[in-house]
Amino acid sequence: MDAIGDPGAGYRIYPGYQRTPAGRYVGTLKVVRLRDSKLLYPFDGVAEIGPCSTGSEARRAAERIGVNVVLADARSPEP
Repeated sequence: MDAIGDPGAGYRIYPGYQRTPAGRYVGTLKVVRLRDSKLLYPFDGVAEIGPCSTGSEARRAAERIGVNVVLADARSPEP
């Protein structure tokens, strides 16, 4: 999984995907705030990303969610 984000921005977004037994794809995502190494995503109760038709579609969906998590935390930081 490749990280997305400028190290100076204070966050790392790790989007990816997995193939389901049914042949569909679901996004995987990890978002970390660097200053305190806090894992912002995933969290308990988070919904599955997808299913999607392709791996790249699932990864893009995960990336969009990751960007939204970063923007939300920047506006109102999670303790």
